Amino acid sequence: MKIPADFDSEIWSVVAEIPAGRVATYGQLARLIGMPGQARRAGQSLARAPQGLPCHRVVNSQGRTAPGWTRQRELLAAEGVRFRANGCVDLAASGWEEIE
Repeated sequence: MKIPADFDSEIWSVVAEIPAGRVATYGQLARLIGMPGQARRAGQSLARAPQGLPCHRVVNSQGRTAPGWTRQRELLAAEGVRFRANGCVDLAASGWEEIE
């Protein structure tokens, strides 16, 4: 599957729409731009994201935060995102149910 040139900007547009107190997964972002199966590539896009984008609202499919980014959990908790006992985001409670 060829990655379109505007992949990053499309991912960034979706991330900008995630409301405070909600999280999306990398796979969800990829699916929303019509590129299912490109979750890893979506994560790479976020590593290059412009400053000010709420990238902290994106977690993996199990609700795990980004390794090595301890501030991510603090930012999410400050927005009211709920966590399970294992430290993962409670996706059932805080997952973003986007309108397609």
